[in-house]
Amino acid sequence: MELHFFFLESNFNGNCIKRSLGMGSIFTIFLLFSFGWSNLSWSQQELKKASLFQDDKLLDVRLSYSFKEVKSRKSDEEGKSGFLHYRENGQAWDSIPVVARGRGNFRREQCFFTPLKVHMKKKEVKGTLFEGNKTLKVVLPCQNARDANDFLVKEYICYKLYEPLSPYHFNSRLINLNLTDEGSKQQKGYDIRAIFIEDDGLVADRFGGKLHKGREMNPMRLQDTASVVHDFFQYFIGNTDWSAAVQHNVTIMQLPNAAYIPLCYDFDMTGMVNAQYATVSEKLNINSVRQRLYRGFCRDESLFQYVRAYYLERETLVWEAFDQAAVHLNPKEIPAMKQYIKEFFDVLKSDKKFKDEMYSRCRGA
Repeated sequence: MELHFFFLESNFNGNCIKRSLGMGSIFTIFLLFSFGWSNLSWSQQELKKASLFQDDKLLDVRLSYSFKEVKSRKSDEEGKSGFLHYRENGQAWDSIPVVARGRGNFRREQCFFTPLKVHMKKKEVKGTLFEGNKTLKVVLPCQNARDANDFLVKEYICYKLYEPLSPYHFNSRLINLNLTDEGSKQQKGYDIRAIFIEDDGLVADRFGGKLHKGREMNPMRLQDTASVVHDFFQYFIGNTDWSAAVQHNVTIMQLPNAAYIPLCYDFDMTGMVNAQYATVSEKLNINSVRQRLYRGFCRDESLFQYVRAYYLERETLVWEAFDQAAVHLNPKEIPAMKQYIKEFFDVLKSDKKFKDEMYSRCRGA
């Protein structure tokens, strides 16, 4: 009896077609499909990457505003006008006018530092490092604590780990932020790490797409391969605090060919970060954020096997991305993160673990 494999390729709409192939051609066609999906998209996004995100070197930034004022104002209210001061590689300081607004729900209510969105005008940033950006998310540590920067850097590492796995990601840059609370009596200052995250509209622009306006989305309408690549990543970093259906920590982008693509963000509740304040929903059958739980919806098994092979093929790139980003992390935190990454790839390398812990756990199974 001749041995056959199932192969998945994308049709025009980005959906999957099952093909039966003989052993002789499977490897070649697998590579064609793999690199056809990834490399074209990677080159496209690299060409359009804004100057701010073309360098991974730490950027020095200064911001001043009233913590109380930013925290109390709603996201749709007028923000706080001021200047964002920055410098690269120890050069002279420069500045741009910005408007800062608080964002988020949990962190705004529970954290000492309120996450920000900074808005800037096109004409004000032309010719500067920030050219091409209209809005930036600023991810801050949650608490003013000794280990707060470690959690922040771990979250940054999560963003960097996704880059070699999917072209459909948010660009990010780690910064040294000097933050001054203008509302305090002594104008108290804080030296912390923070992350600039590009606006989701810029991600859509890179691919000639647009953001999905509706709040809800049937997850089965998402492009098959991109969806499973995304779902594997959420499992990889131990994230259960997301939902494509209601766009919770996931933004949906529609490509010119009408395919819907998930864009993930906000990784502070993940097992990879393991923040002290991180919790899991009581509805889930896990006791800790360090416990992984696959939350993706079921797809054809052949697609799961394809994405499994795709991740394993890119394992070396994932480790390289980790090593590059981890230079900013407290060395004491590195062994635990490495072990957590290794445990994920151990699951992929074991047929039994992969079936028991991922494929059989998909929603709808």
